Amino acid sequence: MKVQVLVAAMNQHDHTLVEKMNIQSDVIVGNQCDFNSIEQFEYRGYSATYLNFSERGVGLNRNNALMRATGDICLFADDDMVYVENYTELIENAFLNHPDADIIAFNLVEDVPTRYIIKDTKRIRFYNFLTYGTARIAVKLSKIRENGILFNLCFGGGTTHCHGEDNIFISDCLKKGLKMYAVPISIAELTEERESTWNSGYNQKYFFDQGVLYKTISKKLWKLLCLQDSIRHARKEYKTSWMNAYTLMIKGGKELK
Repeated sequence: MKVQVLVAAMNQHDHTLVEKMNIQSDVIVGNQCDFNSIEQFEYRGYSATYLNFSERGVGLNRNNALMRATGDICLFADDDMVYVENYTELIENAFLNHPDADIIAFNLVEDVPTRYIIKDTKRIRFYNFLTYGTARIAVKLSKIRENGILFNLCFGGGTTHCHGEDNIFISDCLKKGLKMYAVPISIAELTEERESTWNSGYNQKYFFDQGVLYKTISKKLWKLLCLQDSIRHARKEYKTSWMNAYTLMIKGGKELK
């Protein structure tokens, strides 16, 4: 079982990132920069590839790496992650312990936790998948390819809609019948050294894009998704009324024909 890390990065001008991230497996770095080249070399006995492309968009970046992936199990990493020493063993064992799993979500360590912390092993279904982003999941590459699943190019940093490409990716996996689990195992730490390329706060643009995202995920349930999001997050996280958040999300969703 070969584990391979697929990193979405920007403006890398040398190969120090793989050492900084403590990579201990095969790796492909999608490096969006101002030049075009493909570099292949050996790192710690593993195969390393840099895809240097003068283009923008996180979905496009992840697709470039995903289309060239060769691992049995693939991770979708960001360039502000540092993997733990035995991450390949942890991931391999998780799939061995859940032989029917096509996707497994893990924990990411943060100094100040902002992401949901998995405390118990659980099955992830369509009603509870929105908690998990792609930086914390591992996938069976064969299942992704058999079902023709790629990242939506209209969502995420550097695109029209500022976020949500990971939610749509996982949604597409579940719609295709792939089985997903979450396990209480940490595989990497977030250094949080770089600023987000898309998050400028919970403003009108954010809510508008959230509505577009939910309608893209489900044209039947999108209004309900907007409602639950608004009620759950408006007061403590969004710092606005749930009605204001909901109204803006609905306005965004209606723009998607």
